[in-house]
Amino acid sequence: MRVCYFGTYRGRYSRNAIMIESLRRNGVEVVECHQELWTDVEDRVQAASGGWRRPAFWARVLRTYARLLKQYRTIGPYDILLVGYPGQFDVFLARLLSWRRRRPLAWDVFMSIYLIAVERGLAERSPLTIRALRWLERWACRLPDRLILDTAEYVAWFGRVHGVPPARFGLVPTGADSRIYRPMPCPRAADGSLSVVYYGTFIPNHGVEHIVEAARLLSAQPAIRFRLIGDGPERPKAQELAQRYGLTNVEFSGWLEPAGLVQEIACADVLLGAFGVTPQSLMTVQNKVYEGLAMARPVITGASPAVEAALRHGEEVYVCRRADGADLARAIQRLCDDSALRRRLAEQGHRRFLVEYDLQALGRRYLACLEDLAG
Repeated sequence: MRVCYFGTYRGRYSRNAIMIESLRRNGVEVVECHQELWTDVEDRVQAASGGWRRPAFWARVLRTYARLLKQYRTIGPYDILLVGYPGQFDVFLARLLSWRRRRPLAWDVFMSIYLIAVERGLAERSPLTIRALRWLERWACRLPDRLILDTAEYVAWFGRVHGVPPARFGLVPTGADSRIYRPMPCPRAADGSLSVVYYGTFIPNHGVEHIVEAARLLSAQPAIRFRLIGDGPERPKAQELAQRYGLTNVEFSGWLEPAGLVQEIACADVLLGAFGVTPQSLMTVQNKVYEGLAMARPVITGASPAVEAALRHGEEVYVCRRADGADLARAIQRLCDDSALRRRLAEQGHRRFLVEYDLQALGRRYLACLEDLAG
């Protein structure tokens, strides 16, 4: 099978990199037809917040799609045209191109840009833009022959909000890139302290303020140290909260080089997932959860139907109530007090990852979603 992976998707974003490699590992020839339009989530949010009205934005769009069409003409035959994430704009052009070649079209939706915009507060600032995004996404979902999402909960949301029948979706979990995230040795801290690590983009989905609250409740335990790595819109609030509490057991760090971040994860005694209560957070299993499993680290994350469908509490992951710093503190204390439990979560979580969520396993699922389209 030859797949053309098409669009203005974020080339370095983990979803696209993982899906492309997972298909290749299952014998699929993947040729990329790609021109970068979006740099990150903030770039898209700024465009949706009014940047789309500026002539410079549309000039950038036209230049990008002109380059994309020029590249497409050199791609040659393919069996399926597959639009990467984000592809809410790309799918309209892709449908025309696939019809012209009489080939099926699939789209890895992965996340709703309409929902992301709502969660970032755009509805209050620009209700017209929100209505336009919802209309755009609703119609985009009607064009492909197959849609791909990562959880059944997200499929149900698209049904409620956009009226898309569940049968039109295939499910491929987020997983993790096992070329990067794999078990690594790390020496124990010389002072016997335990490292509790969060890394991420400090967005509302992650509920970082609840991690800071848990650190406050555990501040009398000098052996438990918190390290919060990354940057994003909620980081200033988290730092202000830590300063207000006078916490000395919390350290903030900016983004690290990939090798440095992997080493931090390897040395984490407990790795933290997401604890927010936004719809996006509740409907997905975040990358960092799978990455922790890939590296055989014990992971604590907030409970949700999506998490509970993917992993077993107390066996492969440890869950606590969301938006509840006290319950998170109890979970951290439990794991820090019980090395056997940490070891069991790490070992069994890693085994589950290898069976269902590494590159080879994800590729098998993706291939199954595409095979019937290719005939």
